[in-house]
Amino acid sequence: MSERPLNDDNGSTGPDDDDRFEGIVDAETDRDPDLAVIEAGSRTLRAQAGPPQGDIPSRPEDPELDRALREVETELAGRWPETKLDPSLGRVEALMDILGQPQRAYPAIHITGTNGKTSTARMIESLLAAFDLRTGRYTSPHVQSITERISLDGAPISAERFVETYHDIKPYVEMVDDREEHRLSFFEVMTAMAYAAFADAPVDVAVVEVGMGGTWDATNVVDASVAVVTPISLDHTDRLGSTPGEIAGEKGGIVKQDATVVLAQQPVDAAQVLLKRAVDVDATVAREGMEFGVVSREVAVGGQQLTLRGLGGEYPEVFLPLYGAHQAHNAAVALAAVEAFFGIGSQHARTLDIDTVRRAFAQVSSPGRLEVVRRSPTVVLDAAHNPAGAQVTAEAVTEAFGFSRLIGVVGASADKDVRGLLEAFEPVFAEVVVTRNSTPRSMDPDELAAIAVEVFGAERVQVEPRLDDALEAAITLAEEEAEFSGAGVLVTGSVITVGEARLLLGKG
Repeated sequence: MSERPLNDDNGSTGPDDDDRFEGIVDAETDRDPDLAVIEAGSRTLRAQAGPPQGDIPSRPEDPELDRALREVETELAGRWPETKLDPSLGRVEALMDILGQPQRAYPAIHITGTNGKTSTARMIESLLAAFDLRTGRYTSPHVQSITERISLDGAPISAERFVETYHDIKPYVEMVDDREEHRLSFFEVMTAMAYAAFADAPVDVAVVEVGMGGTWDATNVVDASVAVVTPISLDHTDRLGSTPGEIAGEKGGIVKQDATVVLAQQPVDAAQVLLKRAVDVDATVAREGMEFGVVSREVAVGGQQLTLRGLGGEYPEVFLPLYGAHQAHNAAVALAAVEAFFGIGSQHARTLDIDTVRRAFAQVSSPGRLEVVRRSPTVVLDAAHNPAGAQVTAEAVTEAFGFSRLIGVVGASADKDVRGLLEAFEPVFAEVVVTRNSTPRSMDPDELAAIAVEVFGAERVQVEPRLDDALEAAITLAEEEAEFSGAGVLVTGSVITVGEARLLLGKG
């Protein structure tokens, strides 16, 4: 492997650096003594002491291309929805066989977890691109345009290429449909499109986010040399399990034989399951809080200034243009994943080039994640859709913006823990406007309002069934703050709600 990404120094750290890193270990999630038994059987990774991201695409200006894209969207929408999980890889494996195994044409970094997957994927992509690798990124769901899900070289593929890719694989999709009990699902076809597009490009490395879970997720036909598990919490409990440990059992399925697994801080029961999986497949483990982590962070204009400890050493003065402690932890995970991809901690004992790392992180964007889309009053969008995500968003918006009065606009999916989400936001919302997005999964505004009244009290809840009316009402409430000072609006509850708000506020 080329030595280019590495620093010329040896990446060693002195006593002061080691003392600072002890803070990472001290901050680690409370650990169960039984984990020591599991860890005794696993190896751990610790070294001996790109272009800017593309924005969200709009609809094609060419009427014919727009029509063609809508036809593809309609055909895909007619399949099983991505929220329907079938515990089988049979159909997608059959399709990969017919297509010639495109997912084996490049190395991959595979990402699972409950929250932070897309932001982490974007950071990994930016780091790899900064080291002159051609990247493919597959993430879900999309904020506004379906083409966002498949990116090449840091930007969503064009509508024309999206349509071409679909039609290229469509005959083979139909062949599998004809001989299987159930047709391929929306997500299975999308995954095949991504893998085919990456092979056709071709890319040097693919960054792949699971759709749901791991073991039976359609993306899991890829054999990734690096697996990443972002923080696990309760979500999709009806499909994945009712405890973090049960959910980790499903998500840990992406960890393959002899791979490297990069673990964000996890609940104890989830960590036990994931470490046991690493032992079973002889995977090498790198744990946040042990082998890598966030040494320090300071709020800065437009983001935060970080010192990260990677597998090979320390990376000071890294500016990340995203808000919140959770994004700092995502950055540490992304850095460790890229170091592992380059062999740092196993083959090399040096850091990546610090200037390249700084440049890569400074170019990261994550639309719909504490994204400011308007000023006077400030309107922020965040795609938090479960209690754990809402909790870190509430903490981040308080830290980064310091609003004296914050109005929430919430449109959530009916199958989510809506009460838990609202309870996480209750301390920071002065008032909340409940609404819905355009999808059938969206909770009825009156049902959402009934829960909100129990959490906030009737005097702090307003119902606006249409999202545009809800945005207008929230902005009006925020403007009641004298001279527009200190007031803000946070739109949240669902990726779909955030995407539709983004369009309404002129960002599409």
